[in-house]
Amino acid sequence: MSEILNLSIQAVKTAKTSFCRFITGNDAGTTGSHQAGYYIPKNAAKLLFGEECKRGENKEKWVKIKWQNDFETSSRFIYYGKETRNEYRITRFGNNFEFIQDKYVGSLLIITEQEDDYYQAYVLESDEDIETFFSYFNLSAEKTNQLIDTDQIQNTDDKLKAAIDSLVKDLHDFPQTKEMGLMAQNIYNSINNISESYIQTNPDSILFKWRDVESSLFYALEDKLYKNIYSKPFSNCNELMGFANSILNRRKSRAGKSLEHHLSTIFTANKLVFEEQAVTENNKKPDFLFPNSDCYHNFAFSANDLTVLGAKTTCKDRWRQIISEADRVNIKYLCTLQPAISRAQLKEMADSNVILVVPQSLISSYPIEYQDAIYNISRFISMVTEKQHKSAKYYILK
Repeated sequence: MSEILNLSIQAVKTAKTSFCRFITGNDAGTTGSHQAGYYIPKNAAKLLFGEECKRGENKEKWVKIKWQNDFETSSRFIYYGKETRNEYRITRFGNNFEFIQDKYVGSLLIITEQEDDYYQAYVLESDEDIETFFSYFNLSAEKTNQLIDTDQIQNTDDKLKAAIDSLVKDLHDFPQTKEMGLMAQNIYNSINNISESYIQTNPDSILFKWRDVESSLFYALEDKLYKNIYSKPFSNCNELMGFANSILNRRKSRAGKSLEHHLSTIFTANKLVFEEQAVTENNKKPDFLFPNSDCYHNFAFSANDLTVLGAKTTCKDRWRQIISEADRVNIKYLCTLQPAISRAQLKEMADSNVILVVPQSLISSYPIEYQDAIYNISRFISMVTEKQHKSAKYYILK
């Protein structure tokens, strides 16, 4: 772990209340709706004022915030509740405060209440640090912008909880990550009567639903399998650290593959022909190659009819990895669940012929001038479908 990551985890563990969210273009002033300071959603009002404020009044509170365990700011928590406004913000960071700049868009902001008027805050910049933080607290990119539940209580409805409990009862080890994803899909689809046609027409929303269920299923199984271990004292620190690291690594492995597995089901439901981890040049293996490696290595097959898609839950650093994964394909697509990326990085992606694919609900978090160029999942499927209808004579639809 990096020092900042380790400090942020410890701060959350000792805090009265904790919160995290991705820094957005609105914070950095890169959108047309810029307001001063970090926006805090109403569901996290407890972090600022201990409770939700009443409409019709403005309210403020001055606090000390220690950033990166390095420097402090005298900052203001403010609630705007008069007239049409109903929002919370953190403002007043002083001169030369660096974390409200475009280059930090897409970084993870963590704010922890240590005492009534004293807070610690951290900004995680790298994908590795962000994903390790998520794994430690059972979070995901789409489950930010809210208080961190350090007790890890899974809020599931009765039918879903009963279905998960029934499945977990018969499991005595962790299934493979792909099997775990399929189990989650089957649970959600069964409870909600989800048909293949629904998956075809609602890929952007079903992806989040499946991932929610998969997280609940995974943590319920984790609790069952590990309860007898962590309920007893460890004989030494090495034994404790080994156990903790095995849990963290399993969480990261599952989270890292989850997006790929659910996208695969969505693509299959939409009758797309694709191959996962197909080998291209120099033993490179893009996450998804449409239609398949046979067509890719057949130079009679037009490169224009090939499509490459990477899948990375966060991509602040890792988006560059996909550029060299398939030399025949000029434009690369990258599916991510990260709700904000800096304007500078978006320009660099565009210059590198990388097109983002994100669920529809996240597109509005990107700078407005880039939104039209970003594909939602439905648009990506339509594009690949059109290509495959033109070139289907070159391969057999399976």
